[in-house]
Amino acid sequence: MVTRNVTLALPEDLLRRMKIVAAKRDTSISALLTATLSELADREEGYAEARDAMLADLAQGYPLGTQGTIVWNRESLHER
Repeated sequence: MVTRNVTLALPEDLLRRMKIVAAKRDTSISALLTATLSELADREEGYAEARDAMLADLAQGYPLGTQGTIVWNRESLHER
């Protein structure tokens, strides 16, 4: 995998906390950020795929048992 450097500005207290987290996990801040950003991208792509599939289902429609004919009107549904 080809990598590229990016400049990132973080508050000092967050950077200090991230160094501690990385050290506890025996990894680097870069590896932590890579994993976190990769997970975020995967979730977003998964959401987009699920949304597109659902929209395709809605466009196709669902059988509602009416065979395309509505045999009632508002008044008949609200009769007492």
